[in-house]
Amino acid sequence: MKVAVILGSTRPNRVGAVVANWVMEVAAKRDDAEFTLVDLAEIDLPILDEPLPPIVGRYEQPHTREWSALIDGFDAFVFVTPEYNHSTSAVLKNAIDFLHREWNDKAAGFVGYGAAGGIRAVEHLRLILAELQVATVRAQVTLDSYRDFENFYDFTPTERHVATLTDVFDQVLAWGGALKTLR
Repeated sequence: MKVAVILGSTRPNRVGAVVANWVMEVAAKRDDAEFTLVDLAEIDLPILDEPLPPIVGRYEQPHTREWSALIDGFDAFVFVTPEYNHSTSAVLKNAIDFLHREWNDKAAGFVGYGAAGGIRAVEHLRLILAELQVATVRAQVTLDSYRDFENFYDFTPTERHVATLTDVFDQVLAWGGALKTLR
C-alpha cells in the first residue's frame, strides 16, 4: 500500500509542517505501508488552469500531468489540513480540483488542526472527496490550537494523539486495500 500524507498548507512558518512531520514520524514506525509526504508548497500548482473539466481527463498543462501521475500512484491518503474560516485551505481545495479519476476508489483519513481542531475543515473535505468517490474513514485526529500547541506553534503529541493517528492509519489501510479491487 502506498499512502500519501498530503500537507494542505503553504503559509510561511506554517503549523502544518510541524503536524505533517509528526504524522510521518508515527508512520515511519509502521511496516504495513509506504508513506510519502506530499507538500503542496513544493508541488506549487497554480490556480486551476485546465481548459476542460478534470472528469474528462485530458490534461494540457505539464504541471497537471505531473500532479496526475503522482496522485495516481497512491492507494490512499491522509490529509493534514488547517481550518481557515470554517473550511479547508484554498491551496488544498485547488489541488484536489485539478484531478478526478486519480482520486477515485481510494481511501482517505484526516489530521485537522485549528481553533476548533480542524473539524469543520475535515467535514468540508469529506463532502468534496465523496464527489470524487473517495471513501473517508471515521477516525480523525483533531488538534486544537489552544490546547494542543504552545504559542499556537509548538506541538507535543500525547499518547491519545498517537493512538488516534494509529486508528486513522489502520482504517485508511483497511479501506485502501479493500478498494484496490475496484481499481
